[in-house]
Amino acid sequence: MICVAQLMVVLDATVVNVALPSIRNDLNFSLDNLTWVVTAYSLAFGGLLLFGGRTGDLFGRRRMFMIGIGIFAAASLVGGFANSEAMLIIARAAQGAGGAIAAPTALALLATTFTEPAARARAFGVFAAMAASGGALGLLLGGVLTDYASWRWALFINAPIGAIVLFMAPRVLNESQGDGTKLDLPGAISVTAGMSTLVYGLTKAASDGWGSTTTLVTLAIAAALLVAFVVIELNSSHPLMPFHIFSNRNRSGAYLIMLFLAAALFTTFYFLAQYLQNVHGWSPFHTGIGFLPMPATIMFMSIVVVRRLIPKIGIRPFLTVGPILAIAAMISFAQLDANSSYWPFLGSILLLGVGMGCSFVPLTMTAVNGVAPHETGLASALLNTGQQVGGAIGLAVFGTIFAHASADRARELGAQARTAAGQSDVFINGQHHAFEAAIVVTALALIASLALIRVNKVAPPAPAAAPAMAE
Repeated sequence: MICVAQLMVVLDATVVNVALPSIRNDLNFSLDNLTWVVTAYSLAFGGLLLFGGRTGDLFGRRRMFMIGIGIFAAASLVGGFANSEAMLIIARAAQGAGGAIAAPTALALLATTFTEPAARARAFGVFAAMAASGGALGLLLGGVLTDYASWRWALFINAPIGAIVLFMAPRVLNESQGDGTKLDLPGAISVTAGMSTLVYGLTKAASDGWGSTTTLVTLAIAAALLVAFVVIELNSSHPLMPFHIFSNRNRSGAYLIMLFLAAALFTTFYFLAQYLQNVHGWSPFHTGIGFLPMPATIMFMSIVVVRRLIPKIGIRPFLTVGPILAIAAMISFAQLDANSSYWPFLGSILLLGVGMGCSFVPLTMTAVNGVAPHETGLASALLNTGQQVGGAIGLAVFGTIFAHASADRARELGAQARTAAGQSDVFINGQHHAFEAAIVVTALALIASLALIRVNKVAPPAPAAAPAMAE
């Protein structure tokens, strides 16, 4: 039940991407506002994650999980019936808010429910498979529903799934007791505003460039808000985010590795979906099918291979092999061109699928390893935040590299850049440089793993009477 909810939340980060042209035609969206269909979800989701995770610790995880799913499902239904730009954008923001509450509380429920090593590895394997493959599955589902039904069904489908989760949750999930601490409202406001502004600034950097006034002002405001959050937390008697959560080098390493790998993964979805459609002329449905082997590989590795081997050999070997395979995948993506057949593409996404399958289960387990029960929501939220912010940073940085490389190539080609072959050439050149940069970022994930990860076997959550940080 937890993993179905997690998959639903992750899917919606990408499910509308391939439906954007249809949405634009149906609702007469302007090009400027169309991006807000995606951005509104990302802003609310990224901005509210820390707050959402902490509410589960304070007020009960099952209760907040159900509230999050309820908001998400209701917003999906409203979005499906949208008849204007504003209605859809507001619904997408509400979806993000619900997801920000549901996602970290889902992982916290998983961490505190499964304590026996074999069952814990199995549960985390399934959960990590959902989290890692959801983006690719979103592209597939979005393509199928858009081509054969309507873009509205990409949103409608969440309503019955959410209703089933809400019906089953009280029957299969145990409630946790809040820790009795007051909610740190100044901290919640400052971190929510800061994270939302940061994600927005990175989004504007990807579209307008790093030197634009909007980008610079927004990122400066985000920095000021996040600095204010740190000051508030250091002086709070009941902080939203106790900084001792970072004292464990393995946990901090997991957050950092997730940040880097998410940057590479989101970049892969973004550029390769365009590569298949713009260069090879594939339909949205065909594009989704083309990506299908990747989530299938992630699921197989996470559920069948990694979760069985972690209790025997530990997590450290996987957090070494996973980034190495991801680096190899980025290198192979950088070799794709207009003449490449599907087979090199298939080999590359399978390689990335194996690498991510090796990485996400141990990262998820390490993030909540040894955390006191009353802080599992926060630890889970930080991992989700690393994934969300990493994806936003990746799209901003690699999108900028892509834009500059494409512009340089277009100038070289001159009038030829306006032909179909020239446009493909321009896109391929930009993609090539973006993936070269992604190689560097993925290599940073490997360096972080080698430098910071020392734990091998993971322990169950600390007992309720344990101190705030049990290592």
